[in-house]
Amino acid sequence: MIIGTVDAAAKHEAEYPPVIDEALAFLRSQDFTKLAEGRYYPRGKEHGEEIFADVQRYETKPAKECYPEAHKKYADVQFVAEGSEYIGWCPFSPELEEHASYNDVYDITFYERLVPESTIMLKPGSFAVLYPEDVHAPRMATEEGPGRPVTKVVVKISVDLL
Repeated sequence: MIIGTVDAAAKHEAEYPPVIDEALAFLRSQDFTKLAEGRYYPRGKEHGEEIFADVQRYETKPAKECYPEAHKKYADVQFVAEGSEYIGWCPFSPELEEHASYNDVYDITFYERLVPESTIMLKPGSFAVLYPEDVHAPRMATEEGPGRPVTKVVVKISVDLL
């Protein structure tokens, strides 16, 4: 996992894999608070299976309602444009108990809980790069309580590009 802000990342691009730099440059290039929800293609639609971005708007939830998840085909770059949320995290471990088996169509497995659990807060301008070995529980409410609006962009990057 990598965490930071898109502005600080611009000063340290040589430290990230090129495709992560590309995703962060895309995130800096748009005002996502003004874009409609939906899918966007940083490289164009013809490369949509390689890298794409989903703009999402939702309300935060209590932590107990946020099942941890992991992916096999894609790494996530989760970026908060508006609002704030906690993301729970743990490394992949055989101690994790599945809540729902791997879904190949959506490239996702859900787990009962994180083992062990840590959390990070994402605020406007901050991001987290989550690789397939990073089990994560997004959308968790902060101390402000559940039901707070968030605008988030999740850039999905094929593991073949990493």
